[in-house]
Amino acid sequence: MAYRTILLDIAEGIATLTLNRPERKNALDLAIRNEIGAAISQVRENDEVRALILTGAGGDFCSGGDLKSMAEGDITAEAGRRRMQGIHAWLRDLMEFDRPVISAVDGAAFGAGFGLALAADFVLATPRARFCASFQRVGLVADSGLFYTLPRMIGLQRAKALLYSARELDAATALDWGIVFEVVPAEALQERARAIAAGLATASPTALALTKSALARSFESDLGTMLEIEAAAQGIVFSTDYHRAAVRRFLDKQPIAFQWPPSAPAK
Repeated sequence: MAYRTILLDIAEGIATLTLNRPERKNALDLAIRNEIGAAISQVRENDEVRALILTGAGGDFCSGGDLKSMAEGDITAEAGRRRMQGIHAWLRDLMEFDRPVISAVDGAAFGAGFGLALAADFVLATPRARFCASFQRVGLVADSGLFYTLPRMIGLQRAKALLYSARELDAATALDWGIVFEVVPAEALQERARAIAAGLATASPTALALTKSALARSFESDLGTMLEIEAAAQGIVFSTDYHRAAVRRFLDKQPIAFQWPPSAPAK
């Protein structure tokens, strides 16, 4: 499929989705929102894809919603709701994607771009990355999943501080708060993202998918429910070819197939 506002590359089991409106700092207008949704559907349906990387072109990840396109005519309450539901359709698919997702953030991850970054399992950032739930600056509430992801990631009080104040976080603070997994030099960002994706791609796809699904339910479930999820998931993975082959390799004193950790970040 040909895209105008994004780039989608699939190679060696790793899909890289690049937001490609650098002249607008990769802001989300209707065209790019639709193309992100189409790309996520394409990746979800491709069984050869073992991991997904999200990134942005031109030195920024995503500056959020395109305010210029929002200003074109009055948006009614119902139209605004439908606008968000259009994003939610693919955002939920992304957050429930059963393979690892890595956000590689350079420059701005503002507003909806912040939410998009946090839809991933791991967030990598360069030293010049900046994170901001900027909605209060234009009289809006947080969107793109931030009401869900942010308090789970950093706690309720810090989430309130960011959503009430529209404060910017630099990469070092985001790392300290647990938003960012690693800070790497800008020139090493894509290489590091691919190294982590490639390492995770050597794991059991069934075990990773079930682990991701279980963790997504852990905050809302009681102990009994989580133990039942654990038991059911373990029963499934006991029966996989990956597990049986891994046990044989262990007993035969052969190297395991799972390759972790990936190479260290470039200095």
